[in-house]
Amino acid sequence: MLAALTAFAITSVARLITGARALWLGCTPQPVQRLYYANHSSHGDFVLIWASLPQPLRQHTRPVAGADYWQKPGIRQFLIKRVFNGVLIDRQHSDAQSHPLQPIQDALAQGDSLIFFPEGTRNLSDEPLLAFKSGLFHLASAHPQVEVIPVWIANLNRVMPKGRALPLPLLCTLSFGEPLQLLADESKHAFLDRARQALLALAPKES
Repeated sequence: MLAALTAFAITSVARLITGARALWLGCTPQPVQRLYYANHSSHGDFVLIWASLPQPLRQHTRPVAGADYWQKPGIRQFLIKRVFNGVLIDRQHSDAQSHPLQPIQDALAQGDSLIFFPEGTRNLSDEPLLAFKSGLFHLASAHPQVEVIPVWIANLNRVMPKGRALPLPLLCTLSFGEPLQLLADESKHAFLDRARQALLALAPKES
């Protein structure tokens, strides 16, 4: 009950603060398995995507997040485990025997949809996107039945800039693009470049 009430509060506050609008430009919110991949500039990115989905889809959509940030005892751990049901990955590779993508592979294998950030870390540079890590290619290759959906998040880094305690009242938009599918014999480099360009194409001109 506490987790459900917290989820309701978070989604309500997220929409209120950001005025978030979900623009379904290349797809519609459907109960199909998807891998939503997005640009990453704030710890609030996955919260905004998750909050923008209809409630029935949120129940089966899990954010992928770094264990080093979220696995600390306290409110973060409660949120990521009990509220968002997140998939935690070891970005530090502390266990040499484990594969960093295995928790994501397991979640996709059991039918979950995921929110994924292919840059691998928050982009605090002046570039619109960092280079994509290879994970998106490997996931698309291993799970061809999953729709790969680009999502551009506009303005959240300005609403919640690094080091600021209170958010700024700016309108955020989330643009959901057309599904991508790995082509036959498409190389890792070609797919990642195509996925990156599909995401950049959703960015507002002023971005």
